[in-house]
Amino acid sequence: MSRETFPFTSTSLRSFRLEQECQDWEDARRSLAHRRVMSRAPLPAAPRPPERHNQQRRIQEVRAGPPQVRCRDPAIHNTFMCGDMKGVYAVLKDPAMVNALMETVHEEMVWTPEMGMWTLSSKVKQTSALRLAASRGHSGCVEELLFRGAEVNDDPGGSTALHDACVGGHSVCVQLLLSHGADPEVLSTDGCAPLHLCNSAQSFQCAELLLAGGAEVNVRMRESRLTPLHVAARRGLDKLVELFLSHGADVLATNQEGETPLNAACSGAERPKEAGRYLRVVQMLLEAGADPQTSGRKKHTPLHNTCANCCPEITDLILQHGAKADVANSAGYTPLDCLLQVVEDYPEQHPEKTARSLLNHGAKPVPPKMLKLCVSSPATLEVLLNSYTMVPVCEWMNSLPTDIYEEHKGFFDLVNERSGQPRSLQHLSRCALRSLFGAQGFSVVSKLDIPSSVKEYLLLHNDRTLK
Repeated sequence: MSRETFPFTSTSLRSFRLEQECQDWEDARRSLAHRRVMSRAPLPAAPRPPERHNQQRRIQEVRAGPPQVRCRDPAIHNTFMCGDMKGVYAVLKDPAMVNALMETVHEEMVWTPEMGMWTLSSKVKQTSALRLAASRGHSGCVEELLFRGAEVNDDPGGSTALHDACVGGHSVCVQLLLSHGADPEVLSTDGCAPLHLCNSAQSFQCAELLLAGGAEVNVRMRESRLTPLHVAARRGLDKLVELFLSHGADVLATNQEGETPLNAACSGAERPKEAGRYLRVVQMLLEAGADPQTSGRKKHTPLHNTCANCCPEITDLILQHGAKADVANSAGYTPLDCLLQVVEDYPEQHPEKTARSLLNHGAKPVPPKMLKLCVSSPATLEVLLNSYTMVPVCEWMNSLPTDIYEEHKGFFDLVNERSGQPRSLQHLSRCALRSLFGAQGFSVVSKLDIPSSVKEYLLLHNDRTLK
């Protein structure tokens, strides 16, 4: 049998050839590693004899290095993006490919003022093999490129491989890059540090590695002046916020617009299902010393932001930490004004609770003409009507949408009936007490030794009676 020939197909021969090439490259890699370990640093150069006084110094000859290789082959790009190690070994047969510029060309429509028309323009985007591999989390490919001398801090296209690894939340790649000398504070072209790009729950370990590697927790973006704490608070990333605070993040740091991380957290709480995470973030920031009265250039406070997002729990928390309920922003809007503008957008968020909290902490009643903004939430309308000494005349009641009127017919008929009429003595007494308590109304009433039903009445809880 040994003298007989064995039939090989072209496919099997190609497979054997690839296996042999991979084995050869692995042997070469190990041999290179062994040589590096066994090699010693060169001896220092012998001291040069002192130059004579009148001897003319020779001009040192400087030779430029070889030009950098540029690659626009999509197949090679895909090899590094997919982490195909067999393909990587094949590509890296050429040592120049380790730090080659990977270029992609995109055709874009660009407005040309000189011609007065749109023209098709080619845009070249640059990256590197290391960036491509790090962005997809292929740690084996990243390790191989670093071993072969890839420039770890090279930033073709404006970002380094460390930036890309942090965006994807690839902590193994981040650790590899840092261990090979990656700068944890390097800024990209758009002014972001790697820590700014740890902006998802998946990038928590990346942030830990960066901080352990010496990254500055209060590093600023170049133009916006945002800190990593701003970014994490804006996205409601409670674990990242806790991590940054434990490393000394400044809760009073302001961005270019003069806003603090607390402003960012309150403005980011837009989705009801994420309210719990943002509530924890706001709680941590306040406990760390955040000022709830800080406002930016537009005089927009955290309370304005949370009322614009209709978040009753966060509103309560901020008010209990000293936020002013009646302060106006540069446009003249109070937090209650901001709430009324979004009542129709958040019917399931119980806007009446937010309105009640603001009124119980010193907010002034709104002009009667603004009451029409809350016709979609009769409970909110009731709370606001109980802040007046009498039910104001509401001319807009005659133009209510039919479906809303039919759904809440009993309440709207009661409002029509009581419009312009004096309220009961009991209600007038409530108004007098609330006026006396002022902005301390909630805390004072909560401490009174009176039945809970009376407390609820003083704090404008709904009963749909307008007594």
